[in-house]
Amino acid sequence: MRIIETEAYYLEDKASHASLGFTEKRKALFMPAGTVYMYYAHGKPSMNVSARGGGNAVLIKSGFPFFDKKSPAKTQEIMQQLHDKNRPIEKLGNGQTIMCRSLHLTVPDWDQKTFDKKMFYIEDQNLTPRNIITATRLGIPLGRDEHLPYRFIDAQFNQYCTKPVNNLQDTKSVTGV
Repeated sequence: MRIIETEAYYLEDKASHASLGFTEKRKALFMPAGTVYMYYAHGKPSMNVSARGGGNAVLIKSGFPFFDKKSPAKTQEIMQQLHDKNRPIEKLGNGQTIMCRSLHLTVPDWDQKTFDKKMFYIEDQNLTPRNIITATRLGIPLGRDEHLPYRFIDAQFNQYCTKPVNNLQDTKSVTGV
């Protein structure tokens, strides 16, 4: 999957799981950058990756199927079989729990683990977005830093992310890269 939408969470953000303090469950957030932190969002797996600085993380919010030699097009069939119905290719990663299901990422298998090139990893494909939409994060309750513009979307894939940004004037900024 090509990552097309992320949300940033810093230790001091009230919306961050890490802001609630260190626990054995949240341990991955305080481990070295690149450690997988998985938890259940509405009863379904969701994946973050720890970032530089203890307690900082990036939520992998959405992905778009990307096929190459390492991930051939036949993997689309496998991803679709992991859903109850024949989900269209463009909807195999539009949301954090849907993406985890399509990639068969589970909390017990990946929480507090580092990536394994034989199983699952993130790789730079040298595909730089031309424009990045910056907006407020989704589902953040009032009083939990809901105003922070820490949601980032590759504008080319806006229509395939969790919740497309329809009015770009509602975003905090649109940046050319």
